[in-house]
Amino acid sequence: MATAAPAYIAHAPLEGSARVWGTIALSAATFMNVLDSSIANVSLPAISGDLGVSTTQGTWVITSFAVANAIAVPLTGFMTQRFGQVRLFMASVILFMVASLLCGLAPNMTTLILFRALQGFVAGPMIPLSQTLLLSSYPKAKAGLAMAMWSMTTLVAPVMGPLLGGWITDNISWPWIFYINIPVGIVAAAITWALYRKRESTTHKVPIDAIGLALLVLWVGSMQLMLDKGKELDWFHSPQIITMAVIAVVGFAFFLIWELTDKHPVVDLSLFKRRNFWSGAVATAVAYGLFFGNVVLLPLWLQQWMGYTATQAGMIMAPVGMLAIFFSPVVGLTVAKIDPRRYATFSFLVFALVLWMRSNFNTQADFVTIIIPTIIQGIAMAFFFIPLVTITLSGLTPDRIPAASGLSNFLRITAGAMGTSITTTLWENRAALHHSQLAETVNQGNNAATSAMAGLASNGFSTEQVLGQLNRIVDQQAFMLATNDIFYASAILFLLLIPLVWLARPQKGGAGGDAAAGAH
Repeated sequence: MATAAPAYIAHAPLEGSARVWGTIALSAATFMNVLDSSIANVSLPAISGDLGVSTTQGTWVITSFAVANAIAVPLTGFMTQRFGQVRLFMASVILFMVASLLCGLAPNMTTLILFRALQGFVAGPMIPLSQTLLLSSYPKAKAGLAMAMWSMTTLVAPVMGPLLGGWITDNISWPWIFYINIPVGIVAAAITWALYRKRESTTHKVPIDAIGLALLVLWVGSMQLMLDKGKELDWFHSPQIITMAVIAVVGFAFFLIWELTDKHPVVDLSLFKRRNFWSGAVATAVAYGLFFGNVVLLPLWLQQWMGYTATQAGMIMAPVGMLAIFFSPVVGLTVAKIDPRRYATFSFLVFALVLWMRSNFNTQADFVTIIIPTIIQGIAMAFFFIPLVTITLSGLTPDRIPAASGLSNFLRITAGAMGTSITTTLWENRAALHHSQLAETVNQGNNAATSAMAGLASNGFSTEQVLGQLNRIVDQQAFMLATNDIFYASAILFLLLIPLVWLARPQKGGAGGDAAAGAH
């Protein structure tokens, strides 16, 4: 029998050094978690080579983490009611360290993928709960500042990931990209337990919605597998992909019906009745999907077609955090006074500008040309998370924050995984198209082509070598044009997202503050 939900206990905000240490511990845990979703990106060639599989199979290292994480995140609200915020957060951090150790020790690809899935699953509650615990540590007036501190870690980690991953892979060995979580986790867990163990939220026995959970695993898993295997199996020309697509759609439909009618749903879908919640959450998810797809594409293009090493590709991605760190506290302190919809609009405009600049790259682009848009992108990122989280969580009571934060993070993570799959697939399709168009122009009537062939032949290249060299040049141009196409399309999509933000209603007072203070 489920007992009635006990009254919500509001804890007084933390003071002085306790608040500083609390912020550091919660941010460190978030940092370690977000870092792990991107650290393997640049290390994939090394991991795949070391474990003797293709890079395509290697991408499962990223996606197995994402799928398991996507399934676990929306369960946060339900698990919090059952076990309590602090206990659940501690369990998440400790199990994450154990899973990281297992990932580093994995002897082959199958076990690595399995341990990455475990790591993704236990990491689920960490981000929504770090957000919830941090909001409870600050007074209502400083909710914006709390979100700024939190979002700085979620912004810096995806950028540090490739840089750190590249450096560790080039200089030590890839298992260390997992081992570095252990010291961070120990520090985060120790401080959190010391400060928060007496601030546990009330718990009550909620019956487990097993059918809802099974349906969630079924449709999210099928959708993710479809996205991961799609490129390899030629999308909807493959019966396997069609089957997974059907399972995902039907599973999703059943999941919706079940969750909307069940008394204790595993995911609280009633949140979508709130206009601010769905407009904020959808805008965040789509923008994050676009952003993440492009974050994966840039180092791929640099490493495959521009001759960059993993470390150099990481260096191109790193400066994105510089301006983000500078502007985030400013946004956090002013978001209560300035309409967050304006900030989000500004962010999307800057993202569009950055992607438009990148859509003008060519194969002669030097390091400085490629890095300038990355630096500007830091401004967009500072104005991205805080206003959108503020809109999404505005007007919610504190007991609903873990569920709302979990659900919006689920949408964001799933969109990130979809963004990666869609971007890389479109990139290769566009490149194939450009390759065939460019190849048609390489013929006897083309003076540039004939003189290049003659030049190569006079250097002692055989006919096969000459054609091989030409093909490589055509390939490089084709992928360059495909990269430009994707950047340009992404810029347009960012502009189209702006009206979505304006569907949200403005809230009186700091919106995140309402949420934090618990309007009862």
